[in-house]
Amino acid sequence: MIDVRDVWFWYNNGDEPALRGVSLSIDSGEVVSIIGQNGGGKTTLAKHLNGLLKPSKGAVLVDGRDTRETPTHILASTVAYVFQNPSHQIFMSTVYDEVAYGPLQQNLPKSAIDNRVATALEMVGLGAVDTKIHPYDLDYGQMKLLTIASAIAMNPDVIVLDEPTTGQDHRGRRKVAEVVKRLNNMGKTIIIITHDMKFVTETARRTVVMANGQIIADGPTSAIMSDVELLARAAIKPPQTVQLAHALNERGYRLRMLTISEALEELGKMLKRQPGW
Repeated sequence: MIDVRDVWFWYNNGDEPALRGVSLSIDSGEVVSIIGQNGGGKTTLAKHLNGLLKPSKGAVLVDGRDTRETPTHILASTVAYVFQNPSHQIFMSTVYDEVAYGPLQQNLPKSAIDNRVATALEMVGLGAVDTKIHPYDLDYGQMKLLTIASAIAMNPDVIVLDEPTTGQDHRGRRKVAEVVKRLNNMGKTIIIITHDMKFVTETARRTVVMANGQIIADGPTSAIMSDVELLARAAIKPPQTVQLAHALNERGYRLRMLTISEALEELGKMLKRQPGW
């Protein structure tokens, strides 16, 4: 699906590369999170996946197509990118037109566009919103969901979500997690760029760790999140459940838990083993 081959990248011919020999393969149907400190190269790498940025050295292949030789608008039909800041993406004057823009560029008939708009808005929890209002009449969290709906409406094979939970309340965050799972169940590949480690543990089966423009780890999320020393190298604070497990393990317990539900289950088992329980 996506093959990143020894990619180096400099912004404006700067002295320090933003990406340093990055190689990565992502298969169809995966949910992959890319995590790391600010300036670690996460967003720079993500923008290479649909041609928003082109490698200074190396190559990125999307379904076998070299991004340096394929127009970005063609790649966007396969890999949709949802920006961290919705104001960098929203540019139409109504909710309907914003979501319909992508399908319109795909030359779909009006009935198909209407159906895609309605389906995408419903999927992100905006089905009851008046589609004639301006996108900026929505609150920030709703605008983030709107940009995700715009990507869904294009029916791409891959969706890249850049910090999808930023600015979301608990309800919006839960909705984004539901959308990720639903899209993945439909066979979509989801790539998540985020600092939200709790969200990572809830959604991604594979996690890539970046630092200083390089990939320093790539593996199952459960293994990555349990490696406290690795996360410290990337200046990442582990989820609270992992911190709790680590503290208890230092006292002789053997716990492995990522999500809150896993934590409750493990702690329940631990308490039942205590004398007098």
